[in-house]
Amino acid sequence: MKATIIKIAALLLALALLFTLAACGKTAEPASTADAPTAAPETTAAAETTEALQPTEPQTRTFTDSVGRTVELPAEIDKVALSGPLAQIVLFALCPDKLVGISNDWSSDAEEYLDPAYFNMPVIGQLYGGKGELNLETLLASGAQVVIDVGEPKGSIVEDLDALQEQTGIPFVHITAHTDTMGDTYRMLGELLNMPEEAEALAQYCDSTYARISQIAQSVEKAKILYITGDEGLNVIAQGSYHAEVIDLLSDNLAVVDEPSSKGTGNEVDVEQILIWNPDIILVAPDSVYATIGDDPLLQEVTAIKNGAFYEVPHGPYNWMGFPPSVQRFLGMLWMAKLLYPDAADYDLREEVTTYYKLFYHCDLTPEQYDALVANSIGK
Repeated sequence: MKATIIKIAALLLALALLFTLAACGKTAEPASTADAPTAAPETTAAAETTEALQPTEPQTRTFTDSVGRTVELPAEIDKVALSGPLAQIVLFALCPDKLVGISNDWSSDAEEYLDPAYFNMPVIGQLYGGKGELNLETLLASGAQVVIDVGEPKGSIVEDLDALQEQTGIPFVHITAHTDTMGDTYRMLGELLNMPEEAEALAQYCDSTYARISQIAQSVEKAKILYITGDEGLNVIAQGSYHAEVIDLLSDNLAVVDEPSSKGTGNEVDVEQILIWNPDIILVAPDSVYATIGDDPLLQEVTAIKNGAFYEVPHGPYNWMGFPPSVQRFLGMLWMAKLLYPDAADYDLREEVTTYYKLFYHCDLTPEQYDALVANSIGK
């Protein structure tokens, strides 16, 4: 009996141990999904925090122009106004679709070279002199984000631009331009307008063309010339003036005066002075006296007239030698070097002019157009 009791007690103890081990090894049931917190709110909150900490794109930036003025500009510029015709020619090559208008009407013959959308842009006027003052009402209505002045800085340029900027609330910027540094002018404009690649293509053209023409000028005995303009042919573009940069580069410019004019009309002289200078070659401004200068009885003793060595500067859509003295003077360089020194200028002028019109006027020049442009300008 006692043994039986001992066996039963042992069995009960074994069962108790078995149930205890089973209870210890059992895993807890997972909480219902309804009770469990989701990770989504934490993820969303983290994303919102990260987004809030991300730096935003700047809305404005600063730019220092050629006369040292630091101007605040929009980060991106899509609408550009011009201060005058010189800037018009330079910037039409770079950003025609950003222009909100033109400073002056294109000449009537420009229509055959330009897309109608460009030819018919509104006229805003110009900052300094010329055919029309800057129309501030039209400028403000245009939505322009910047007004760009290009060229030779006037003595009052800083005060002028600061005053206009304060008056209109539109940034005004000056970029200096000379023929020998036109490449750098375009690079600076590329920085200003966030168009570095487009500007560099134009800059390289200017750099390489100027270098090539300069090399020609250094290799030849320079011709003695006068550049004559005006209704009576008694105005000359004087040596040392801004308008004479190309003339002085490629020739012995005989027009030496005490005070070279800064205007495109040049300095007025008399017939006696022209006879004293006695040029071998005369370049005649478009729409002046080309048709009559050869028959002028007062000039028959001038060497250029006696030899028939007078030529009309090509025009279309601008005077190739300047007036305004802008980037189209690279055409004048190419033409003048070929005219004066054909052996040294061993390039095809038609090809060079066609390239220029494509780059700077966005125009596919035809052979007929080229022939018309140089009709009175190459030989007789």
